[in-house]
Amino acid sequence: MSEIPHLLVHDHADNVGVVVVEGLTAGTDMLCCVTADNSTFRLTVRDDVPIGHKVALKDLKAGDTAIKYGEDIGRIVADVPKGGHVHTHNLKTKRW
Repeated sequence: MSEIPHLLVHDHADNVGVVVVEGLTAGTDMLCCVTADNSTFRLTVRDDVPIGHKVALKDLKAGDTAIKYGEDIGRIVADVPKGGHVHTHNLKTKRW
């Protein structure tokens, strides 16, 4: 049986991906799939991350723009290391 992905990334330009499994725990060597071309890569997650939440694909610094689905989804407001949990504690919308 083939391994199922832990993380989906829409586009190679994205710098965050979405967790698609329940119970993802810190230290897991994730299989990550880029849906644009079904390519895969591996990344170790640094935190426990709930399904539907995001993981940084590279080190993100405060002030960086988070890119998901090839689109700007907000501003990083606290540094996030590669493999770190990205959510409302370190990502804010630019709408207001």
